[in-house]
Amino acid sequence: MLIDSYNRTVDYIRVSVTERCNFRCQYCMPEKPFSWTPRENLLSFEELFQFIKVAIDEGVTKVRITGGEPLLREHLDKFIAMIYNYKPDIDLAMTTNGYLLPKTAEKLKKAGLKRINISLDSLKKETAWKIAQKDVLKQVFAGIEKSIEVGLKVKINNVPMKDINDSEILDMLEYCKEKDIPIRFIEYMENSFAKNDLKGLSSDEVLKIIGSRYKFEDEGVELGSPSHYYKLDNGYRFGIIEPHRDDFCTHCNRIRLTAEGNLIPCLYFDEAMSIKESIKAGDIKKATEILREVVKNKPEKNRWTDKGENEISSRAFYETGG
Repeated sequence: MLIDSYNRTVDYIRVSVTERCNFRCQYCMPEKPFSWTPRENLLSFEELFQFIKVAIDEGVTKVRITGGEPLLREHLDKFIAMIYNYKPDIDLAMTTNGYLLPKTAEKLKKAGLKRINISLDSLKKETAWKIAQKDVLKQVFAGIEKSIEVGLKVKINNVPMKDINDSEILDMLEYCKEKDIPIRFIEYMENSFAKNDLKGLSSDEVLKIIGSRYKFEDEGVELGSPSHYYKLDNGYRFGIIEPHRDDFCTHCNRIRLTAEGNLIPCLYFDEAMSIKESIKAGDIKKATEILREVVKNKPEKNRWTDKGENEISSRAFYETGG
């Protein structure tokens, strides 16, 4: 079992398989050229899998595949199958922008993927285009439908931003409620790669908008999840991810691995240790030591708090996933 110095059990690893993305979302990488890290700099799927086995053997029970956009890496289904075949009861999930799901959802499900989070920031073609800087909405809708059709458990992620998509919060809630899939509104996390004039909505602002139409009750933070959940009178649940809350990190159970082999203890911080050399050398003992060291040094909290106004992370989300 992996336990950090604040007595938090770390049983969840997010694995970024690529920094490449086919969107240029304003809150993530709007100005990044369409380039990518050379293939030889990346760990192969076999090498990533060797480390994931180490993590599972040390107590990890949940693996989430992220990017960039993970579906841009070829043969991702084979990687998922490696993890599933090693431990079929692992909680195996993925976060994606959904654009490539119409052609890949069935293969992912057959490989062993169980759950999928799909980013959907607008129901309007023009707004979605403005955010992603690409005509994406029709394809993302198709990806959502295909994922539901093949039996994947679907959640929707939405980042509300002032004067961009904040007028759609109720429409987004209705869309997901009608499909009986959960939605999570994510407070915008300030970072140096985003468009510099973005302003996100706080959880209180989101709740005020939802409260203008619905009554709901607070169900609190779900352990093992970053979401604070609420339930409407009709039983539908929605979540809000609130990194700016001072207690947001109290129960954090996550670490992150990049495609280049950097093991990161916290999304906000730049500190990392590389497992690349040990994995390429087949030194499982050393890789295990690095994993334990990173967990031990996991910080108590991020700096996106009310007390740390104007804190902007230099973390590149496209390298680590959100």
